Amino acid sequence: MSHKPFPFSLRLPVFAAPMFLISGPELVIAACRAGIIGAFPTPNARPIGVLDEWMARITGELARLRAADPDALIGPWAANLVTHSTNTRLPEDLKLVARYKPPIVITALGSPRPAIEVVHGYGGLVFADVINLKLARKAAEAGVDGLACVGAGAGGHTGNLTPFAFVPAVREFFDGHIVIGGGIADGTGVFAARALGADLIYMGTRFIPSAESMAEDAYKRMIIDCNADDLLVSAAITGSRASWLKPSLAANGLDPDNLPEVPKRDYDSNTGFKDKRWLSVWAAGQGVGASRAVEPVGAIVDELERDYRAAAARARALA
Repeated sequence: MSHKPFPFSLRLPVFAAPMFLISGPELVIAACRAGIIGAFPTPNARPIGVLDEWMARITGELARLRAADPDALIGPWAANLVTHSTNTRLPEDLKLVARYKPPIVITALGSPRPAIEVVHGYGGLVFADVINLKLARKAAEAGVDGLACVGAGAGGHTGNLTPFAFVPAVREFFDGHIVIGGGIADGTGVFAARALGADLIYMGTRFIPSAESMAEDAYKRMIIDCNADDLLVSAAITGSRASWLKPSLAANGLDPDNLPEVPKRDYDSNTGFKDKRWLSVWAAGQGVGASRAVEPVGAIVDELERDYRAAAARARALA
């Protein structure tokens, strides 16, 4: 099935995925400067005035970078909106989206419909986070430009489908841009996902221990020290299935083998962070352990590109 080419030039077809409590202006700007897509969830910025400041900073800094070097490959930025019915701040977020015009808006945990008219009104693209084929079909029918297929192995809120099943199944009925995420943490994985038929790749866990992420130093160290055996998928923290680091659960007095009752889902960005169960429990995907040190985003992307090119050369030799 043919589809429109992605309208932005990129060094690699990678999103620095929007990560709750991790992605902020520094990570977004560094990712764009490195030639990939920088993204952040708007609920990271509370109260709404902070979101205004973040968007102004991102747009201003990227404009300055492009003006300083018109030939530089600067990636686009993306805002990730929670469209769940419990998020009472969504109308205010959309007003800021209309003002600052992020080239890409990603919706999550609800229908993409509230964002489509606003974003398409200024020429932006709407992608919808989906974790299964039912949600992918609903988002496609709503008129999104892309689907961010969150598969098995993804950090934070996660799905069950492997990329090998997810991408071909979605391509059967969707001719827009397909993003795949789930355990992809190196350039070889990026190349493999592209060969599978994905247009773009979500990569989150690899950027948690970046110098520019908002993660605590202990969180970054845990990402480096742990591997995929140290993960547990549970809905007990936020009300939705998510992938958590077992040592983090234990450090918060939670028994990974006997977690509390699943809470009612509440994704209201108008509430503060205080006393939230998820505030000090740390998420990760199956790419955990791929990082060896805390590094700047630019250095991480350099390594991803080297791996990607090496994978492409191996594929040519095999062919």
